[in-house]
Amino acid sequence: MRRILLSLALAAVALPALAQDTGTQAVDVRWKKAMLAGDAAAAAACYSPDALMWFPDAPEARGKDAILKAYQGLFGAYTIADVVIANAAQEVNGDLSAGWGNFTMKLQPKKGGDLYVMKGRYTTAAKKIGGQWLYIADHASAEPPPQGAPATK
Repeated sequence: MRRILLSLALAAVALPALAQDTGTQAVDVRWKKAMLAGDAAAAAACYSPDALMWFPDAPEARGKDAILKAYQGLFGAYTIADVVIANAAQEVNGDLSAGWGNFTMKLQPKKGGDLYVMKGRYTTAAKKIGGQWLYIADHASAEPPPQGAPATK
């Protein structure tokens, strides 16, 4: 009986860690590390060669070169002070995964000025390619104003 209880306890500890090793959550871990390091190449390496990315208030980036350029622009303008992924969920089916959740990103302008806090939501799709999970689509949008509040520009 003790052996069964020990096995159940170990499984309860291991399962949440294993969930982050698959699907979109596996890519999210690598992406967050690249963001905090300010490493555009590592961020772009989270995407498949023909991936599609939409940043809030930015043009579409299609393909690894365009995605790399988008991250270079972001890191050229800002130092990423923090990234928080919250309410993360995913659905994995074979070598495809869909993920969604919320994010908060703290950006410090390199030209000076106040820390900018961007809050939003995201939806991603990932595929296991060559044994590694990579984003094939990444769509982030800014958090809308509270219901009833006037929109700002």
